[in-house]
Amino acid sequence: MKFHMNYFFLMFPLIIAATGFAADKFTRPIVHPLKVDRVVTVGGEGADIRGFTSAAIQKGIEALIPYNGGTVKLTAGVFEISAPVSLFSNVTLTGEGKETVLHKIDGFKTSFIIDADYGELVLTVKDPSVFAPGMGIQIFDEKQNNGWAVTTAKIIDIQDNNLYIDTYLVRDYRADQNGVISNACSIISAVSADNVHISNLSVDGNKQTNDFLNGCRGGGIYLHKVKNAIVENVLLKDFNGDGFSWQITEDVTVRYNEVLGCSNYGLHPGTGSFRSLIEGNKSHDNRVNGLFVCWRVQNGVVKNNSFYNNGQYGICTGHKDTDMLFEENHIYENGSDGVNFRSERESNAPHRNVFRNNVVENNGAINGGYGFSFNSPAKDVVLEYNIIRNTGKGTQKAGVCIYKNGLPVSLKENNMSGHPDGDVVSEKDK
Repeated sequence: MKFHMNYFFLMFPLIIAATGFAADKFTRPIVHPLKVDRVVTVGGEGADIRGFTSAAIQKGIEALIPYNGGTVKLTAGVFEISAPVSLFSNVTLTGEGKETVLHKIDGFKTSFIIDADYGELVLTVKDPSVFAPGMGIQIFDEKQNNGWAVTTAKIIDIQDNNLYIDTYLVRDYRADQNGVISNACSIISAVSADNVHISNLSVDGNKQTNDFLNGCRGGGIYLHKVKNAIVENVLLKDFNGDGFSWQITEDVTVRYNEVLGCSNYGLHPGTGSFRSLIEGNKSHDNRVNGLFVCWRVQNGVVKNNSFYNNGQYGICTGHKDTDMLFEENHIYENGSDGVNFRSERESNAPHRNVFRNNVVENNGAINGGYGFSFNSPAKDVVLEYNIIRNTGKGTQKAGVCIYKNGLPVSLKENNMSGHPDGDVVSEKDK
């Protein structure tokens, strides 16, 4: 009798059943191979890669490329950062807690001597001596200097007075309008990546010597076009710009971090970021807002955070920032309002936001303010079960203020007290 392979494959399931063996013992190694998480250590003695620079960290990250991800673990020590530590998909960057410090190097800049135009990859500058290949930079002039108009890049080569960069310029920048190249850059970034994780380290932005970097194009930790990211247990301080900025993202979790002393916003989700979870953070002593909910931030949750002693608002929300839940936050002693709904047309207003079980107290510490202020015709906004009070110097003038451009909100069982102008005031009544 001849043995036919087709006959064997037809009978294979019956043979397995008759012998009592489980089929998955045969198939698991082929169909579901076990994935071992690769770990690369960077830093001091005993590390796989020795060195305390951003280049050393980047070398560790690039060692994971053949494995489609893994973990880079930083030892204790101070890492000098001259370019963004750039993560790709499926990479975890972690440290040994506050003893692992990523410190931005001192800032410097020079001017163009020839216009830097849209789409170019070379910059002709007055003084190239302060730059080096691999550095992170930003390019701007006095008119193209904010938002998405700024170009961020890395230097890949220097020849004479020419700096060659790794990405196209996004605007025309003019030498006669004070065109500048600065080494201001993010400290950690992930761009067009999925499943990244940043944890257990400190970031020092060294803002005293560095130029300002706006939050659309960078931050102490910056995520752009990222999905499924977690940033947790990070201490971030003194960045000349936003502490944490995430733009055009989905399912980003920012939890159990502390951000302070930044010259713009502590936390800045924006530009169409969906389903963010912002939990258990402390955002304080930043020059502007503790949390700036930028454009089209939707279907997210902000809970159990502390926003305090920021120069302007504890929380600010506005353009199409809809369907958000804010609960169990402590918002206090900010310079102006505790929560501010900024001015918008009705079509773009932050509709259907819910504030539940928050404590909002003693805001307006610099120039006076309100617990909540509504300068936007947002519909279906609910404030329920909150404590909104002034117990200090009367700087929180009212619990809720409705400006002329605002709509009444639903108030349910809030506990309001101590406001010199009244618990609820409205400009429409004047």
